Amino acid sequence: NSDGGTWRFQRKTAALEFTSRTLRHAMSRWVSRSISLRLCPLLDSASASATPVDLQDILLRLTFDNICGLTFGKDPETLSPGLPDNAFASAFDRATEATLHRFVLPDSVWRLKKWLRLGMESGLRSSLAHVDAYMSRVIAARKLELSRADSHQHHHHDDLLSRFMKKGDYSDEFLQHIALNFILAGRDTSSVALTWFFWLVMQHPAVEDSILRELAGVLAETRGGDVASWVDQPLGFEEVDRLVYLKAALSETLRLYPSVPEDSKHVVADDVLPDGTFVPAGSSVTYSIYSTGRMKFIWGEDCLEFRPERWLTPDGKGFEAKDSFKFVAFNGGPRVCLGKDLAYLQMKSIAAAVLLRHRLTLAPGHPVEQKMSLTLFMKHGLRVNVHRRDLAAAAAAAAGALGGDKGAGCAGVNGGVPGLVTVGGPAVKVFAGPSWN
Repeated sequence: NSDGGTWRFQRKTAALEFTSRTLRHAMSRWVSRSISLRLCPLLDSASASATPVDLQDILLRLTFDNICGLTFGKDPETLSPGLPDNAFASAFDRATEATLHRFVLPDSVWRLKKWLRLGMESGLRSSLAHVDAYMSRVIAARKLELSRADSHQHHHHDDLLSRFMKKGDYSDEFLQHIALNFILAGRDTSSVALTWFFWLVMQHPAVEDSILRELAGVLAETRGGDVASWVDQPLGFEEVDRLVYLKAALSETLRLYPSVPEDSKHVVADDVLPDGTFVPAGSSVTYSIYSTGRMKFIWGEDCLEFRPERWLTPDGKGFEAKDSFKFVAFNGGPRVCLGKDLAYLQMKSIAAAVLLRHRLTLAPGHPVEQKMSLTLFMKHGLRVNVHRRDLAAAAAAAAGALGGDKGAGCAGVNGGVPGLVTVGGPAVKVFAGPSWN
């Protein structure tokens, strides 16, 4: 992380890349590749063998592979068959967890543990050294490849690291910080959001039905009536962009279970908050993103209900974004998340791929609890049973529901494509308060 002039320079430089449609298409290609080659075969195998899987672990590996591919064009293959350990991923995880402990422990305690090399502090230095060495090798290799490309040896790279290298003569340290910040911001956040999303969908079948109806409506128009063609390849960029209700369901998930449940700011100079609260220089201000999403005066009496409809326009046909200081899962103001659109693209693509092919159920007796962390992980993972979906039956049911609910929901999505029907029935109550702290 960075502040002041360093932050402004990094932010301005990165913003030019994140607004590029080319980068979003690159993300779409990496996600589609991992869905086809890794995620689908793994879930198909679990379904065929009736073997429960830890969906949280699978999603963590999937998003790590995607984000590394997009960031520096190298796939660590952590979602390969057998779910192998990866030295870079393991060192990255150890360093992240050790850093968390520095946030929750008094300075005097973690500094003493560092001096005595106790607990996680004992391995932090070696973990950071491993990450640094790995990134240094990647940067050196990419610079060499780009120099050869300039010498007419063609190498096409559209990853973030290469894009920065082509735009300016940045130091290796700057490039490494940019890459690591992107991985930190994009890996755990998307996978954790998807984990809670799938759990909520399992608890709320009416929402799952509405997502399937929307998918059926979009794919019937883009790929025709043969449902086999709906799953022969992942959804394309334009198809994903049309999934309004799915985006609403993901946003509702992030409202109730934000990937980063709280945040802190250090006060550089005396200031006054909008409500008149004076904050002196040198103090820290911590706010709960988790609690903000569950406040009645902000979200209404139904603030504890999982209701994606609150994110739709009055006619039910469009997505209604909320003020970034009301919905703060992606931060707000000058530090609003640059990768927000990329995050939605990845989450929508993965969610659509899974729900089109499979129905998930929670493994009997599996506890769902929140873990104290910088990121809102599930303490015990998310163990699920995977069932192959009868897509033809689902499509027929969706068509029947659309025909019988003309007055209940919207008539179409994105220019009249039938697919979105307002969820009926009772909403599901979710946890009333955080247990991660």
